[in-house]
Amino acid sequence: MGEKSTAKFPQEVIDEYATLGVDIVSLFSAGHLGNRMGVELVEASADRVVGTMPVEGNTQPYGLLHGGASAVLAETLGSVGAMLHGGSGKLAVGVDLNCTHHRGARSGLVTGVATPVHRGRSTATYEIVITDDQDKRVCTARLTCMLRDAPQA
Repeated sequence: MGEKSTAKFPQEVIDEYATLGVDIVSLFSAGHLGNRMGVELVEASADRVVGTMPVEGNTQPYGLLHGGASAVLAETLGSVGAMLHGGSGKLAVGVDLNCTHHRGARSGLVTGVATPVHRGRSTATYEIVITDDQDKRVCTARLTCMLRDAPQA
């Protein structure tokens, strides 16, 4: 993910991080695990984060999308939303993740959309809905992140 991301960020976020000399594409990436799983960040703001992940390569022995893969996608998207809500002075650290798996997916891409449930000063909670190529809900997740002060450079 990282440098190859084509995610669209709000201009004010780009400007905020640019003044700090921070590459937001790398900062708000799927990370090493997300890269290995093919997670792609499509759109990112504190109000809505969208990402995709291929089913192929992320299945359990029966050929269905692995529940842990859905959890990785959900935590990635919710964490990015929480980080954008917290701004450059905060770090988002996941403290609770809950996933309900509704149906299996065997092929194609799944798409996750994270939207805020609560955005406070010390915590942020996002609901993440993951759907398949037919727009059928595969998983519903909820992630709560603690917002900690970022270390001073």
